[in-house]
Amino acid sequence: MPKISVLRPLAEAELSILDHGRMNAAEASEFDFHGFKTAHGKRAAFAENGLLAEDGGTLAVVDGGDEAVGTVSWRRATTGTVSFTWNIGISLRTSARGKGLGTAAQRALADYLFDYTRANRVEAHTETENIAEQRALEKAGFTREGVVRGAAFRAGRWRDMVAYSVLRTEYQPGG
Repeated sequence: MPKISVLRPLAEAELSILDHGRMNAAEASEFDFHGFKTAHGKRAAFAENGLLAEDGGTLAVVDGGDEAVGTVSWRRATTGTVSFTWNIGISLRTSARGKGLGTAAQRALADYLFDYTRANRVEAHTETENIAEQRALEKAGFTREGVVRGAAFRAGRWRDMVAYSVLRTEYQPGG
């Protein structure tokens, strides 16, 4: 599996990567285009906190060199009065897909979240038809939990999602 040279905060000059799947349907994967949307809110958040907040964040995925080829993000999902899980997501440029970077980036993000937050659980959801993402999550150490029916709306219909997670007690850092 490729080693991510670094998972790092986005630089201001790289903010256009936030648009690649929002404003260009051809650049988004078939599972990642949800209509044309602006990244204005993300840019405002970048100006405020560099996209790193207590309830979530976004980091650049860099493959070997210094060029950002995508992003990973996480957000707090409340699971009880005093508990939460991190829900993660990934978006890679078309040219970076199919090379194992998704697996490596999601593993690196889980490493980061378990190392620097008190979370007990990191989870991800993907459409049932997104086999490549399911394989990537499994290779990254996540366990398939089951199907969440009718959970996401895309391209005119409701889609079933597959839930994946990894717990702190079962996670093996770095691979």
